[in-house]
Amino acid sequence: MSIDLEIARAATLAPITRIAAAAGIPEEALEPYGKFKAKVGLDFVGRVRAERPLGKLVLVTGINPTPAGEGKSTTTVGLGDALNAIGHRAMICLREPSLGPCFGVKGGATGGGHAQVVPMEDINLHFTGDFHAITAANNLLAAMLDNHIYWGNALGIDARRISWRRALDMNDRALRSVVGSLGGTANGFPREDGFDIVVASEVMAAFCLAHDLKDLQQRLGRIIVAQTREGKSVTAADLKADGAMAVLLRDAFAPNLVQTLAGSPALVHGGPFANIAHGCNSVVATKLGLHLADVVVTEAGFGADLGAEKFLDIKCRLAGLAPDACVVVATVRALKMHGGVAKSALGHEDVPAVKRGVVNLARHVENMRKFGLPPVVALNRFNGDTAAEIQAVQEAMAALGVEAILCTHWADGAQGAVPLAEAVMRRIAAGEARFTPLYPDDMKLADKIGTIAREIYRAREVSIPESVRAKLSRFEAQGFGGVPVCIAKTQYSFSADPTALGAPEGHVLPVRDVRLSAGAGFVVAICGDVMTMPGLPRVPAAENIRLDAEGRIEGLF
Repeated sequence: MSIDLEIARAATLAPITRIAAAAGIPEEALEPYGKFKAKVGLDFVGRVRAERPLGKLVLVTGINPTPAGEGKSTTTVGLGDALNAIGHRAMICLREPSLGPCFGVKGGATGGGHAQVVPMEDINLHFTGDFHAITAANNLLAAMLDNHIYWGNALGIDARRISWRRALDMNDRALRSVVGSLGGTANGFPREDGFDIVVASEVMAAFCLAHDLKDLQQRLGRIIVAQTREGKSVTAADLKADGAMAVLLRDAFAPNLVQTLAGSPALVHGGPFANIAHGCNSVVATKLGLHLADVVVTEAGFGADLGAEKFLDIKCRLAGLAPDACVVVATVRALKMHGGVAKSALGHEDVPAVKRGVVNLARHVENMRKFGLPPVVALNRFNGDTAAEIQAVQEAMAALGVEAILCTHWADGAQGAVPLAEAVMRRIAAGEARFTPLYPDDMKLADKIGTIAREIYRAREVSIPESVRAKLSRFEAQGFGGVPVCIAKTQYSFSADPTALGAPEGHVLPVRDVRLSAGAGFVVAICGDVMTMPGLPRVPAAENIRLDAEGRIEGLF
């Protein structure tokens, strides 16, 4: 059994009604899913928005991830717990984990050690069924599209220009490209098709960016699924699928309330991938937290070059949010990997490697300042970190005028993140945040891609084939030039090359394709070899997940 699971199972959880009451949510507003998790009714969500002002928003992001681990979700939970411990009214907003990474290599997304959201096993598996509802809505649209063609194709859809793909919440490379409708005329017209992982789907993105149920159905209706023979876009509304899709998503759209091991309230809702989609929890959950708490701590997926940039340029822009502070999470171990040390050698002190690798952290700190955010560095401590290595990181950050706070919340819970909480509150109290998106709405789509590549990735240029430029021009002609762009690339590097660690610059960002997510409200630029359907690793985590003799789950982490 993993240590995280042992700690989670040893905890005594409070009834979810007690957690809700402490957060200002009355029992009648809850839709319980057992004793320790519940949905918050949308009627109450609407009332709270109308009656209460917004609190302060803290974004937690991190360096480019490595196999050494950074602990971004753990730090998000630890910071929320610490803020409550020192007398502030804080809530935590996280994404729901995807089953693909849980059974693949990444594991769950509920934090770790003594800084976890619980019930850990429920959240990491089926939870309240939200992802199943999103999967069903996505695949209902696919079924209605093929059914429309089968029964005469009144809209004149060109089967060669169908862009809508099916979805599954699992890593399955065999489904990336498939041929469907085989087996004779009774099964329709054979055509190329494929699957995306649910967390990369446009339905997930629309779900997470919608303000209310009406907005959700409108976004679903705007989803473009195909082109006609004359080049006209066909939408979900044209297929009359948007209403049924919204019905499938109605209950899922209500935010999920759980708790941390320390009893802090946490809203865990929605879960787009940050290397493919926009990587943030739902707007409805974040805003609910902001209306209930003095401070909301939320995270953006993967490194700040992906998750934080999309949180700021997409979610904040579309939701009207403005963060008051930013935390960038790093570990000495991960910085040593960025400095060229193999994972097998991380147990040895290597101050020169830390100094080489800290350029990755420095780059992310510099980037957050470009958005007008005052950053604080959370140095998530591991047992093998030495005083000299820690000092090297803190000195490098001090040279940039940034506090690097040593954190031990994994081992010590809330108390291990109190210095971080105090540093964050100092930044908020100073009123230093001047949030500004990286680019204006009216900039050309290709220029938006180029701005992110130059300013955030430090690329020399962007390589966009003429066929892709033609697509961007078509999107603009259709009236979508004012939407933000969502870069899909590897999470491991500032570049499109996952092996280029540290802080590479002067590289070329290759844009392989672009997709219009009209329902979500952005254009996706697919760069390098990134896939919208991941595969399982050679030894997937699923091989070690099982039930013990008493029916309890083992191996889930």
